[in-house]
Amino acid sequence: MPLGRAGLALLTALGLSGCLHHRPPPAPAFVAALHYALGGAYQAGGHWYYPAEDYALDATGIASVWDSTPGLTSDGEVREPGALTAQMQTLQMPAVVEVINLENGRQLLVRVDDRGPASPARLIAVSPRAAVLLGMAPGGAARVRVRIDQVQSRAVVEQAGGGPKLAIATAPPRAVIEESLPAPGGAAGRSRVIGGAQAEQATPLVPDRLPERVTQGYAQPGELMIQAGRFGRFTYANAVAAKLAGLGADVVRSRADRQTVYGVQAGPFGTIAQADAALAQALRAGVVDAHIVVQ
Repeated sequence: MPLGRAGLALLTALGLSGCLHHRPPPAPAFVAALHYALGGAYQAGGHWYYPAEDYALDATGIASVWDSTPGLTSDGEVREPGALTAQMQTLQMPAVVEVINLENGRQLLVRVDDRGPASPARLIAVSPRAAVLLGMAPGGAARVRVRIDQVQSRAVVEQAGGGPKLAIATAPPRAVIEESLPAPGGAAGRSRVIGGAQAEQATPLVPDRLPERVTQGYAQPGELMIQAGRFGRFTYANAVAAKLAGLGADVVRSRADRQTVYGVQAGPFGTIAQADAALAQALRAGVVDAHIVVQ
């Protein structure tokens, strides 16, 4: 029996109702709740890490790019691929560090707000946007130097409600600026505005999103080495070097705080892939504090 207009309308409504019923639920909204974060020892990628406050950080190694998985960071911020942020394995959060791409000389301030990278072969993982500004290949890696900005790091910890209380100065937000540093003994550098706008009102010293200020220095790619421990006695260092005999490790003597220190190093290695393989071999040999540095 043919359906009347009322019957057709009813079937249409039921069909639409079924379509609406099977629509996927909306993506969850992530609500930021910034807080100071340090945490205890944890394991990632088969390696143990021991977080500790460090306002004197100055280290070299390999940088990677963190993925764009949505969610909250370890200190309660929304993970944003377009922001200048980074992951580090043991540094207090939040913190502000300068990342220098030693392969091309580009320098950029980023905000450390998450734990990672999982691989012990990597010193830091930067956001996709920070990687672009640093001139890193998509999904690639680069030799870097990472130095903490002590003033801004202490200030941002206070803003997050942790650590010692300090008086925070204010400064106007900066435009996107590119600067050139002079080579050693060279002429003065230059700077130019490449985007952004200057606001009229003052803002806190450490804004929620760091400005895209790229400084262009000179490239110093250096050599990739494996370092494994620092000891007060030669016999201890020599025992570690024996474990890394297959890598041609040597004991290196230096002076620190008027004392003789013995370190173990192997290399140099020509590529990041070769340094990664050497580090994996060192870890398999039981040298758990071995890591990649750039000299």
